Amino acid sequence: MPIQTTANIWHNGQLIPWEKANIHVMSHVVHYGSSVFEGIRCYKQPEGAAVFRLPEHMQRLIDSAKIYRMPLTYDLQQLQDAVVEVIEANGVAPCYIRPIVFRGYGEIGVNPVKSPLEVYIANFPWANFLHTEGADVCVSSWNRLAPNTMPTLAKAGANYMNSQLIRMEAEVNGYTEGIGLDVNGYLSEGSGENLFLIRGGTLYTSPLANSVLNGITRDSILVLARQMGIPIVEQALPREMLYICDEAFFTGTAAEVSHLRSVDRILVGDGNMGPITKALHKAFFDIVNGIVPDRYNWLTPVKVRETVTA
Repeated sequence: MPIQTTANIWHNGQLIPWEKANIHVMSHVVHYGSSVFEGIRCYKQPEGAAVFRLPEHMQRLIDSAKIYRMPLTYDLQQLQDAVVEVIEANGVAPCYIRPIVFRGYGEIGVNPVKSPLEVYIANFPWANFLHTEGADVCVSSWNRLAPNTMPTLAKAGANYMNSQLIRMEAEVNGYTEGIGLDVNGYLSEGSGENLFLIRGGTLYTSPLANSVLNGITRDSILVLARQMGIPIVEQALPREMLYICDEAFFTGTAAEVSHLRSVDRILVGDGNMGPITKALHKAFFDIVNGIVPDRYNWLTPVKVRETVTA
């Protein structure tokens, strides 16, 4: 999706013009992928707008930075305040928010510790999508990251080189998305989405040990499913579960709740969004769009001057 520019970007504690948010070509991150980041949504509400699960997203950013020995000088509240500040300064909702921490211009070489940390937060218009059409996906020939190689609990830019391989292969072969297996051949996740399957009324998903990102939307769906009384099983899942499940869907900040129509050209159920997926889809969107009360305190209000529709 093309980026629509806004006026301001937050950089190391202050707002700067969008066009001034530049880095040097010799910055460490350009050569070694030394970044951690988040993807967050701000949703239009009946009155105003609100950021979805802002504390959890920013805590994951802090955790990712800690794993990669990036000593942040901003605490959780300061990072949340910075997100609100840039959204309100730009005055646009709904929007996508991209906080990123990376190693900047300092020294060349693998060791990053003498390259300064840079913290940026950008936001730009991004309309809501309902994801009702269904996706035709495949199992990728590329596995997800093996344990004790690249830490999958960190949302690191370098991890997404693996995601690019999965996504490009899928699209070249005529699919919307690819599903990666873990190093042992069990289901892991999509290139940028967590995976859920439903069989016999039970909701299945792979545990974090199967090279799965600890997704914020994934956690939200688990919370909603428990509240709705849907049985949940988190366990290692064989590939063939994709072909015999009754329903399947992706979750993620971009994907939100997106049902899968087919896997490897085998229909999932009858190809339509199934009843459990539909119920979870509705429950999710009812909360994020402010249709029902925010009983989980997932929404952080922001003040915006305008809303966008595309």
